[in-house]
Amino acid sequence: MSSQKKTVPFNGSKEQEAELLKVINAHKHDKGALMPVLQEAQEIYGYLPIEVQTIISNEMDIPLEKVYGVATFYSQFSLNPKGKYKVSVCLGTACYVKGSGDIFNKISELLKIEGGECTPDGKFSLDACRCIGACGLAPVLTINSDVYGRLTVDDVKDIIAKYE
Repeated sequence: MSSQKKTVPFNGSKEQEAELLKVINAHKHDKGALMPVLQEAQEIYGYLPIEVQTIISNEMDIPLEKVYGVATFYSQFSLNPKGKYKVSVCLGTACYVKGSGDIFNKISELLKIEGGECTPDGKFSLDACRCIGACGLAPVLTINSDVYGRLTVDDVKDIIAKYE
């Protein structure tokens, strides 16, 4: 795979921007309002692309570096869009020992994306996670709220096919 992440073009709407500006105006003069604004912005857009961070920076008169720093520091924020189907492979110890790294790699190969990326059609995104508490089912992956356990690499293609 290429070393450069594939990006999905930003396609925010005027309605989303108007909603964001309303949120910013409600918090504009509150000290420490950056976190709630970022949280609401992510709810509006689903993630925090640079275009949204720039609006927040300009409208709140906060340096873009600070907005970006907060957005990248907290794991609750995503700088990349998430797919309709969020695929997450557990790479915690129990799952990893039982082959979840190979499962992650197979999904990456099938979807032609790397961890943290979204397919160009917006259908799938792929992430790794650390322990979802289903160690007895290791290795485990989730697609949205569906949990798949005791997997082998050979199971992956059929599981992904259910969502295509």
